[in-house]
Amino acid sequence: MGYRPGRHFLQIPGPTNVPDRILHAIAYPTIDHRSADFADLTNACLEGMKRIFKTTGHVLIFPGSGTGAWESALVNILSAGDKVLAFDGGHFAGLWTRVANNFGVTVDLIPGDWRHGANPHALEAKLRADRGHEIRAVMVVHNETSTCVTTDIAAIRKAIDAAGHPALLMVDTVSSLGSIDYRHDEWGVDVAVAGSQKGLMLPPGMGFNAISAKAIEASRHATLPRSYWRWDEMLDMNRKGFFPYTPSTNLLYGLREAVKLLLEEEGLENVFRRHKRHAEATRRAVRAWGLEIFALNPAEFSSSGTAIVMPDGFNEADLRAVILRHFDMSLGAGLGKLAGKVFRIGHLGSLNDLMLAGTLCGVEMGLELVGVPHRKGGVTEAMAWLTEQAKVSAPQA
Repeated sequence: MGYRPGRHFLQIPGPTNVPDRILHAIAYPTIDHRSADFADLTNACLEGMKRIFKTTGHVLIFPGSGTGAWESALVNILSAGDKVLAFDGGHFAGLWTRVANNFGVTVDLIPGDWRHGANPHALEAKLRADRGHEIRAVMVVHNETSTCVTTDIAAIRKAIDAAGHPALLMVDTVSSLGSIDYRHDEWGVDVAVAGSQKGLMLPPGMGFNAISAKAIEASRHATLPRSYWRWDEMLDMNRKGFFPYTPSTNLLYGLREAVKLLLEEEGLENVFRRHKRHAEATRRAVRAWGLEIFALNPAEFSSSGTAIVMPDGFNEADLRAVILRHFDMSLGAGLGKLAGKVFRIGHLGSLNDLMLAGTLCGVEMGLELVGVPHRKGGVTEAMAWLTEQAKVSAPQA
């Protein structure tokens, strides 16, 4: 097909829509990354990211992806042969585990059904049984993008503390940061991992680590090989407003603009409320269609995305292909063992009520075109919810 009028609907759970203001900022002329102006840019981005992570500690920005930030988290605090605990909670939890295995780290995997978040009770039992404190760290995904299930990180920290165990807490916030409330210091997280392309509303290309003092101390004794991802060199250069190698200068322009949008203009709490509103509207549409939400525990429903189970005999890839062809909208695929079985609606990043309504319209029309058994009226149900929420939040005259 040739020219397609209108804008493509990118409704996968990341990368997300990039606001025009951020695109324009990225288009600024590139400057000398050893200049005073660049140091001002670096400092603005670092300070802003501390506020988004809700930490008074250090945040590191790497040219790279969330996968690179996974690697950075591992190689800076662990040594070959170290033992870590992880949860079998989804496709991305499994990929992070594979990165650890690639470096010779022994991963003890706590089983899961992918439909629930990480189990703090199972974690506490594992840590209590580790009387010799051989377990060096706990790896957990805050919001599993493949399943759209969110884990209670505060409960994970309580489980570690209840066991009296010194293990470091490592958290993947790739699809939660800037979309779902995350509290690095309050929840006692030692290393957080994030990427630029989801709640931060940027293109892919930057990875982040938020690190505690305990993690920095561990990095002084860790022996896994590292060069590009070295924290100590990054910290040293960041103190002067610079990086140890060429940074993603123009993405930093975009990050500065994103920080302004999230913190100063909309406000993080309003951002979180907006994501909750859109997530609930989506779930109401799914229930009205008579389809099944993959996540089973309402307390663990994601505000970033919703995974929807396909009825028997229907493949999610067929549905997504029809919707893309007819309505120019991309939806998230089923990943790993969920391939063909679920599709995902991303409702994070730069999204408003009308964009969500359009998304749900595309899904409902696609269900009809493919012949997926469903009830009509999901969009109407979501619109009714959004309208009621607009009444509640309307400014008083």
